[in-house]
Amino acid sequence: MRTVSMLFLLALTVWSLPAQKMNKTKKEVIASIEKHKENLIQISDSIWSLAETAFEESISAELLADYAEKNGLQVTRGVANIPTAFTATYGSGKPVISVLGEFDALPGLSQNTVPNKDPKIEGAPGHGCGHNMFGAASLGAAIAIKEQIEAGKIKGTVKFLGTPAEEKFFGKIWMVQAGLWDDVDVNVSWHPSAEIEADVQSGLSLIDFIVEFHGQAAHASSDPWNGRSASDALELYTTGINYYREHIRPTSRIHYHIQDGGQVVNVVPDYAKIWVRVRDPKRKVMLPTYEQVKKMAEGAAIMANVDYKISLVSGIYETLVNRAGGEIMQANLELLGPISYTEEEIAYGKAIQKATGKPEVGMDAEIRPLRETEELPGGGSTDVGDVSWNVPNINLGVTVAPKDTPWHSWAVVACGGMSIGHKGMVYAAKAMGMTMLDLFENPKLVEKVKEEFKTRKGDEKYEAMIEGPPPIPGN
Repeated sequence: MRTVSMLFLLALTVWSLPAQKMNKTKKEVIASIEKHKENLIQISDSIWSLAETAFEESISAELLADYAEKNGLQVTRGVANIPTAFTATYGSGKPVISVLGEFDALPGLSQNTVPNKDPKIEGAPGHGCGHNMFGAASLGAAIAIKEQIEAGKIKGTVKFLGTPAEEKFFGKIWMVQAGLWDDVDVNVSWHPSAEIEADVQSGLSLIDFIVEFHGQAAHASSDPWNGRSASDALELYTTGINYYREHIRPTSRIHYHIQDGGQVVNVVPDYAKIWVRVRDPKRKVMLPTYEQVKKMAEGAAIMANVDYKISLVSGIYETLVNRAGGEIMQANLELLGPISYTEEEIAYGKAIQKATGKPEVGMDAEIRPLRETEELPGGGSTDVGDVSWNVPNINLGVTVAPKDTPWHSWAVVACGGMSIGHKGMVYAAKAMGMTMLDLFENPKLVEKVKEEFKTRKGDEKYEAMIEGPPPIPGN
């Protein structure tokens, strides 16, 4: 059980950093990222154009791995039995500071770099979550730190992890199981956003599973009594889920996607398939809801007189917040200051807001004070949560799209391949590089971050929610 009293004391403790200034080594980190900026933008734009989806990001991963290798990092490809996962390391000894890079796209969000919905290729994938920028920025930070180690300015090991399939299968779970963070002291991550923030909010835990119903086919008119409809079971199941929504906690969510409900109207379907997802800010609340939703599949099968099968896809933890790490990141954001935009970029942002029915206020890239951590946040889910239960994690959000932009939409894609996205990506690389530098230069900061991690985790044991190897397409 987590120790509530310890967390209360932790929350009351004012964790103050020494007065920050843009010292020589931080200026060198920034200069390194500026030096690599055009190449990082080119990599990001190439990944944006490729828009490869979960576990199929072969060229995107190779672009990042090749550039890491070109810049002197030791690259290991195909880690955790995932062809598109890789590590890139440099240095030796402690501390070991890692940084995450994602690069998978979302289906159906193809978009040109224009501020109105205009698919580049109708129905094709697009980077509606900005992961083209995610991997490139993180690699830029890792290379800047590598150059500091190489120059003898700092000691330790930097480790970039290329992490695929965040949007669908949650590839980091298998990477955690493979021990890729076992030697890491602190992990640093970021995510594209509509505002700049040292992120000290959690997310939602979730679990994904597939339900398949197997019945008996028959002619829908001549002898339907000889059929047992799998789609009847599926409809009864979704009806049950929708009635159950009234009786779950307000913080919980249930989603589903019907993947197969039958093929033609004049055949009683003998097969139906549905993908179901259950979420909650707390895994301990999410799991009982999941068990109930599984039971309902059996009930639907009984009512339709069919067989059923449940297959776990994967499940992820909520993010374990680290406020000590957030304070370090916050200090560096304040050193960097806000992002500035041209009149053309502001007009582009307002045009996107107009097209999506939002107030036309433009971009939001101010630096605000560190927010209080909410006990029950809303929002989405990420497999960074699983990393955060195994190693202290410092997280960052950086503006790459206009304020209030619908996420996972064409609007984010429209910004990710042009200057608004480029500016956010470069800014994220600098903020992470500076924060990583603080950790290398000050062992007390590392210990403070690790101490909070141990307190927040308490004696809860991490258990990966997966069965079997990663579901690589074609395997």
